Amino acid sequence: MSAVSDRLPAFPWDKLEPYKKTAAAHPDGIVDLSVGTPVDPVPEHIQKALIAAADSPGYPTVWGTPELRDALTRWVEHRLGAREVTHRHVLPVVGSKELVAWLPTQLGLGPGDQVAFPRLAYPTYEVGARLARAEHVAYDDPTELDPSRLKLLWLNSPSNPTGRVLAKEELTRIVAWAREHGVLVLSDECYIELGWEADPVSVLHLDVNGGSYDGIVAVHSLSKRSNLAGYRAAFLAGDPAVLGPLLQIRKHGGMMTPAPTQAAVVAALGDDEHVRVQRERYAARRTALRDALLAHGFRIEHSEASLYLWATRDESCWDTVAHLADRGILVAPGDFYGPAGDRFVRVALTATDERVRAAAARLTA
Repeated sequence: MSAVSDRLPAFPWDKLEPYKKTAAAHPDGIVDLSVGTPVDPVPEHIQKALIAAADSPGYPTVWGTPELRDALTRWVEHRLGAREVTHRHVLPVVGSKELVAWLPTQLGLGPGDQVAFPRLAYPTYEVGARLARAEHVAYDDPTELDPSRLKLLWLNSPSNPTGRVLAKEELTRIVAWAREHGVLVLSDECYIELGWEADPVSVLHLDVNGGSYDGIVAVHSLSKRSNLAGYRAAFLAGDPAVLGPLLQIRKHGGMMTPAPTQAAVVAALGDDEHVRVQRERYAARRTALRDALLAHGFRIEHSEASLYLWATRDESCWDTVAHLADRGILVAPGDFYGPAGDRFVRVALTATDERVRAAAARLTA
């Protein structure tokens, strides 16, 4: 066990604990804008679907019920601009973090293979490479990488942490390059329904992939769009030549989405109204926090989508974390997402309206 844990970096969030204590000591309480966990209620119709499926004594299937696969294929075509999507093109997973962490291992990658991800990125991309004993490399432009040992290329648009969106033309260029060199593209699109100043596009869109899913897989989650982080509900869509073997591996590993969660996902993907309502909540919080940060002397870069504001005071990110903690506001230091973030902080929109108002008041006082 120690040999496995020794491959991993220190868990970054532990470093934030002293600042959390400082923020919690504020007379009006802490405003936690660090982790980005949903705080709003699960929509009632989704809860009802979960409850209706609660009497599920048998084992669920890894591939999901036919109803779930129907819901996934319909949504991918309706929302992402994909065409001719079948059950072979989709695969439910037990939350997207599990998938990201274990995918390189499930793909059979190991020493000598490379996994690439953006210079500023979700830390679990690196963790997945380390668990598989593969090499990891960060990029600014993936087409400038040496493709000779590159086996898995992570894209992330909209980005966590920066909120940057890759344009359709950029995605098309990257997909073409990866196919030319036989590199598998995994596109993490978990924030695709949260575009503010840009309209995010999927690699599954016909204009990006030319009507072929060869060598591309998209990752989607219901955690943010439907407040289902506690349900562990996510899925893959794309190349059947990749998803088929993954399905078999995950059968052996018992990686099954619980049956009640499968029923909840069907209900969630069949309804757009709750997504619209949740977007409006986040949009209002984004405006309040953005205006307050700017008034307080911050500069915000990218942040055209996702659930975060990527902000800087042109100082060490830890100085900024301490500065805000003194005001009872907890944010994530940018270096959690790579050394290039060492002068930024990530400010999450995932707090209640009351707590967001409190943060804005403290910043503009």
